[in-house]
Amino acid sequence: MATKLRKDFIKLLEEDREFRYTVAGYLGLSEILKRLDTVQDQIRGLQEAQNKLWEEVRSLREGQERLWENQNKLWEEIRNLREEQHKLWENQNKLWEEVRNLREGQEKLWENQNKLWEEVRSLREGQERLWENQNKLWEEVKSLREGQNKLWEEVRSLRGGQNKLWEEVRSLREGQNRLWEEVKNLRAEQMKLRNYVVSGFTELRSALGVTFEMHAAAYLELVLDEMGYPSAKINRKLFVHDGEVVEVNLFCEEPLVVGEVTVAVRSEEDAVREVAKLVERVDVVVSKFGRKPDLTVLSVGRASPEAVEKLRAEAEKHGVRLVLGREIEEFLSV
Repeated sequence: MATKLRKDFIKLLEEDREFRYTVAGYLGLSEILKRLDTVQDQIRGLQEAQNKLWEEVRSLREGQERLWENQNKLWEEIRNLREEQHKLWENQNKLWEEVRNLREGQEKLWENQNKLWEEVRSLREGQERLWENQNKLWEEVKSLREGQNKLWEEVRSLRGGQNKLWEEVRSLREGQNRLWEEVKNLRAEQMKLRNYVVSGFTELRSALGVTFEMHAAAYLELVLDEMGYPSAKINRKLFVHDGEVVEVNLFCEEPLVVGEVTVAVRSEEDAVREVAKLVERVDVVVSKFGRKPDLTVLSVGRASPEAVEKLRAEAEKHGVRLVLGREIEEFLSV
């Protein structure tokens, strides 16, 4: 009897809301249950609204698919017109081929030209900007999308506007050629400027007997220029640390560069010692500026084969960029 009574009681709690509220009232939970039911009703309402939203999205998709189907039928009709009037469509095919060639050429150019890239994207999305400059043709295409009633009138207007479209294509091609010439000229000027800078360093080295440390500084300035810091300058820098003067051979504050120069490294012990010396300089700079260097460099004029291997291992271990003398000579003599 106790078990059956318990089951009946639980069933009433599950199925009879009023009974459940009565029991909850005795237990002090009536208000909480009512609020939970209210929240549950609100959740159901939100779910119903979401389902309606999904239905609307599906309806929009179906409408879009029907629109594409109508557009496909429209293009089929245009292809039939091309077959009926062979000579007209031969010229039209050449026109579209020219436009496609123009797109392919523009895609390569727009990669580095943001404005031209926007133009290519607009062509891909529907040639909206091109049709804006061709008012008659745009009106014809728009009317074709709205319905097929004015199809023949649009085809006749296409005949009349074909010459204007050819002129526009030729103008676009001429503009593209001029833009390519400008890009080539800019690249040529950039190469001339780089050769001029490198040549200046080479002449200065020959005329004044520049030291290896100055070679390393010149090399680093060119490296920083390629990294996007054309105004960065490499100089010596003295710091006072723990009552002692510490000299950094190669230093730049922005970006933060710390480097050491040594003329010769003959043994593995020398290699370990030179890297450790640079690490000490880095610690001093970090204590002064509160941040790690953007570039840490060890420039070595000459090194024995076994020293080179040890230098590379130690440099990699401490995150140091190792630059050998022959690398600097080759770079400055380009």
